[in-house]
Formats: sequence, structure tokens, C-alpha cells
Amino acid sequence: MARPNSEYPTELELRILKILWESEPKTVRQVRDDLAAEGRDLAHTTVITMLSTMVEKGQIEKLEPLEGKAFRFSPLIQRDDVSKGMLGDLIERVFDGSAEAVMMSLFDVTKLDEDELAGLRRLLNKKLREARS
Repeated sequence: MARPNSEYPTELELRILKILWESEPKTVRQVRDDLAAEGRDLAHTTVITMLSTMVEKGQIEKLEPLEGKAFRFSPLIQRDDVSKGMLGDLIERVFDGSAEAVMMSLFDVTKLDEDELAGLRRLLNKKLREARS
């Protein structure tokens, strides 16, 4: 039985989106080379299939070739929208919607230095002021 489509990108789709968010548009060959540089040496046909699937899902668009060259691909979904959606889904499914539980887990699994902790404190203080207004 096939797995139902998720509203969020798969791991490989997310890698490809990150590549395109960094620099777009890109050809199949450029995407393949970038994946290989990250240690994911995939067949050219596999990358073509992935990009075609992502076009069908509305994640990226296929642009016409320039001067007879290869098709290029560009993201249709934004990094911020994807990250917020995926994080929101994780918070709901794993932490039952509790931001406090997420933060406690973050402190348990991540080694934060003084600068990072100070930055988090500033963000929390800012959110606290916003909540009081």
C-alpha cells in the first residue's frame, strides 16, 4: 500500500528545496551536482524524477530553457512557510501543542552556549512584552 502524500516535503524534496533557495533557478545537472557535493550521489534520472514530482506537487516550477539549454527549476514555496508549517506540525503531533515542552526538550537535546542562551532570553523577553501589550 502506497504511503499517502504529505503536505510537507520529504527529506530529499527538502534538500532540493534548500539547494534552490540558496541559488535559483538551477538545471537538473546543477541540482544533481549540489546533491553529490553533500554526499547524495543520485542518478541523473532519479533527480529528473524528483524534480518532476515536485513540479506536480506545486513545490517548484519548471522554467523554459534559455537559448536551447536545459530546463531550469525554481521554488514556488518559501523557506519560511515550509519551516513554520513543519515546526507547527511537529509541535502539535509530538508535544501536543505545548511550546513550553518544545523549549524544555530543546534544552535537553542541544548544547547552547552563553550567546545562544542570551539570544533566546532576548527573544523570550520580546515575546513577553508583546503579550502584555
